[in-house]
Amino acid sequence: MAEIAAGAAQAETPDRTATGKEHFEVLDGLRGTAALLVVLFHIQGITVMWDGAKVVLHHAPLAVDFFFALSGFVLGYAYDDRWPRMPTGHFLALRLIRLHPLVVLGALLGLASYLLDPFATPAQAATPLRAVLTAFAMCLFALPTWSLPNRWTDTHPLNGPIWTLFQEYIGSLAYALLLRRLPNAALAAIAVLSGILLIVTATMFGSLDQGSYWETFWMAPVRLCFPFVTGLWLFRVRDRLPRLRLGWLPLSLAMLAITAFPTLAPIGGIKVNGLYEALCVVLLFPAILVAGRHSEPGRGMLWLCKASGRISYPIYITHFPFLYVWMNFVATGRASTGELLAIGTALVPFLLLVAWAAYAGWDVPIRRRLGAWLRAGRLAR
Repeated sequence: MAEIAAGAAQAETPDRTATGKEHFEVLDGLRGTAALLVVLFHIQGITVMWDGAKVVLHHAPLAVDFFFALSGFVLGYAYDDRWPRMPTGHFLALRLIRLHPLVVLGALLGLASYLLDPFATPAQAATPLRAVLTAFAMCLFALPTWSLPNRWTDTHPLNGPIWTLFQEYIGSLAYALLLRRLPNAALAAIAVLSGILLIVTATMFGSLDQGSYWETFWMAPVRLCFPFVTGLWLFRVRDRLPRLRLGWLPLSLAMLAITAFPTLAPIGGIKVNGLYEALCVVLLFPAILVAGRHSEPGRGMLWLCKASGRISYPIYITHFPFLYVWMNFVATGRASTGELLAIGTALVPFLLLVAWAAYAGWDVPIRRRLGAWLRAGRLAR
C-alpha cells in the first residue's frame, strides 16, 4: 500500500528538468495531444486510402508546426540562463542525447518495416539491398536521402516523420550559434518576416503539409522558422503577455477543432485552405502556447499530462514504420470495411504500447547512460 501511495503521489507531483526547473505540464500534455492527432490522422487516412472526402483530421499535419513552436519555447526556458558558462559543444551534446536515441530506434524500425513487410509491393521487394542500407545509414543520422520504391518521394523514406527531427537539429544549431544572442526586437522582426513568408507559401500551395518530400523540401525550413523563433520570443517576453488560463483539456479540444475543421475550397482564385492553415500557425498556436504556459492541468489531470508528454515523442517517431505495413495491407483489398475499421481502431492502443515500451525500455535508459558519460567527461576535465 505504501508503494501504491508513493506512486500516486509521484503522479500528482510536477516533473522537473535535470537542472531542477519545473516542467510546463500543460505544454507537455499538449505535445502528447498533437502527437496523437498525427497518429490518428495517419491511421484513418491510410484506412480510407487518403480519399479527401473521407479524411477526418484534415489539418493534423499542423501538429508539426506546433512542435516547432514548443521547441523554441522550451529551449529558451531550459538554456537561456545557462549561457555563456555552457559551451556550445555541451549544448549540442545535450540535444543529441535528448533526441537521437529515438531517431536510431525509428531508423531500425523503418529498416525492419521495409525489409520484412509481408504485404510489400513488388517494386519494394525488388529494391536493391544497397539502396535500402544507404537510406538506413542516412536515417540513423536523421539526414535526408533519395526516395525508395513504395515510399512516395519522402526525404526520409524509411521513417517519414524523421524529416522533422532534421529540422529540429537545424533549429538547435541556429539557437546555439545565433538566435540566443539576438535581442527580442530582432527575434520579433524575424518572426514577422518568416510569418509573412509562411502565409504566402501556404496560400500558394493551398496547404502547409509540405516539406516532407523532395518536391517541396525547401518548405521544411520555412515551416520551421516562424514557429521556432516565435516560441523562443514568446518565452523571452512571457511576463508581458496576458495570463490566459484554460487547462489542458480545453486546449486539447481547441487543437482537435483546428485539425478537424473542413478543408476549404478556393475563393476567387485564392487558396483559402492554405490561408486558414497559415493563420492557425501564426495566430492560434502562439495563443495556445501562451495559455498552456499559464494553465494548470485541471483536477486529476496532472498524471495524464505527464504520461501524454512522456510518450509524445516516442509515439511520433515509432508509429509510421508500422503504418507502412498497414498501408500495404489496406492496398491489397483483402479486408472488408468493417475489418479495416476494427484493425485500424486496434492500432491505436497497440501503437501507444509500442511508444511506452520505446520510452521506458529504450529512450530513458540510453539517455541516462549517455548523460552520465557526459557528466563524467566534464568532471574529468
